[in-house]
Amino acid sequence: MAKSKNKFFVVWDGKEPGIYKSWEECKQQIHGYAGAKYKGFETEAEAKEAMVSPCWDYIGKNAKPKKPDEQLLAKYGMPVMDSLSVDAACSGNPGLMEYQGVYTKTGEVVFKQGPFEEGTNNIGEFLALVHGLALLKQKNLSMPVYTDSKTAQAWVKKKKAKTELERTPLNEMLFELIARAEKWLAENEYSTEILKWHTEAWGEIPADFGRK
Repeated sequence: MAKSKNKFFVVWDGKEPGIYKSWEECKQQIHGYAGAKYKGFETEAEAKEAMVSPCWDYIGKNAKPKKPDEQLLAKYGMPVMDSLSVDAACSGNPGLMEYQGVYTKTGEVVFKQGPFEEGTNNIGEFLALVHGLALLKQKNLSMPVYTDSKTAQAWVKKKKAKTELERTPLNEMLFELIARAEKWLAENEYSTEILKWHTEAWGEIPADFGRK
């Protein structure tokens, strides 16, 4: 995994909002804080500008979209807007992980879980996808679900999370969630269509946390 270039971290909503010069300092401000909003930046100037700007200019559904590629749009068409989109974010590998599902058309958050200690992005993507499938079945909704993770799709298809993450006391809850997700897949049939989100054509998936 490539080493992050981020050297400054802005915490808009946390225990003590501000600019921090290391991930460890940032983590202390957001761990255990529900709805924390933060993002890393390469330079102090970028961080200072972000600190005095609305967080939604940098994260979430209102982040600046990627300009569509016309050739790719012709290839893939447009996404189904009446759908659920799921995604995960992980700071480190392993690291602090969270996942969410949003209504594609509006970006409205439908569910959000975490952050969890010592997780991985693949685990988050898997849990988000299963959470979405279970919710849509429970609500008897026929809309499809989008994910940008081929790994999550493969794990769901096999009904097994093929993670190599070491189990520790810090991530015990995550492994319990994985077991519950695998059990749900083994015991439930579903008709929900799982679709691949084509980031190269449509920009970041609406459920993206905007922290890349």
